[in-house]
Formats: sequence, structure tokens, C-alpha cells
Amino acid sequence: MTLMPRERTPDLSLPLTSGGRFDLSKDAGPHGAMLLFYRGLHCPLCAKQLTELATLLPEFDKRGVTVVAISSDGEDRAGEMAKSVDAPAMNIAYDFALSEARDWGLYISTSRGKTSIGIEEPDLFHEPGLMLVKPDRSLYYLSIQTMPFARPKFEDILGAIDFAIEKDYPARGHYAGAV
Repeated sequence: MTLMPRERTPDLSLPLTSGGRFDLSKDAGPHGAMLLFYRGLHCPLCAKQLTELATLLPEFDKRGVTVVAISSDGEDRAGEMAKSVDAPAMNIAYDFALSEARDWGLYISTSRGKTSIGIEEPDLFHEPGLMLVKPDRSLYYLSIQTMPFARPKFEDILGAIDFAIEKDYPARGHYAGAV
């Protein structure tokens, strides 16, 4: 499935490490949701990214954007990640099925064994992605990666959100006709 800007995203309802669930249909803020798909506990770059994001959560809140970090890890590994990034205010979702990851356009990788931090990679896991979804569940922004490196900067995302809100800027990249 190819996600297209301005079109409705797939359903998304996942358990949170803090208890309860995140449901994209109900829990997006007034200006939508930012979905950060991270590789899992085994990824040191993910832990760094989540730690950085934790410091900026109030900025996303000010803009009316709900943030959720999502992995295919199970409850135990997701809980370990939540503890390691020490971000009690962050929504960290788990048990994201790899079949759903494909529906969201994410790339799937196979294990290479233990990572540089000595944690075993799962047999299969999804690569990173970051998406902004409007409150009506239409896709606004999409960044999908095949590698764990060179991820979008959250300060840039905040600036883009500010610009989009101020200028009522539409999602781009939606044309699917003949070229």
C-alpha cells in the first residue's frame, strides 16, 4: 500500500507502556498527531531520538499535536525503552504488527544479531518513519527510511508545523495522475 498525502491513513490503535491505548481516531490533538515509528529497544539511535523528543514534547503540546512513539517491540522491550529514555510524559506504543507496518509504508529489516549496545535485534522489525496526520486522519507529512541514520530533526518539524498552521499550508505530493 502506498500512503498518499491528503488521503486517509490506516487505522491505528495500540497499547501504551504507561497503560491504556493510543487510538489515532480519538487521540489526535487539535492539529493532529505526530507518529514516530522507531526500530525498537535494540537501536541506540532510536533511544537517542526518543530522548531528544522527550525534551520537546511541551512544544508539540503547545501546537496541539499529539506525539506517539511506536515500535513492533512487545510490552517488555517497549517498557525497557521507556525506562531508558526516562520520558514519563511520552506516549510509547508497542505491539505494532509488521503487517500493519507494511500498510503504513514502512520498510522491514532482518536481524543482524546483537547491536553495538549488546541487545539482540528481533528476527524482523520495521525501519524508522515519521508522519504528521491531521485530525481527520489524512496524511500531511511523511518521512520513511530504509536505514537508521539521518532522521528528520524535531526542530525542523516544529517549524514546519508552525508554518503550516500560520499559512494553512496544504499537504503536498498528492498528485497521482499521469506524468
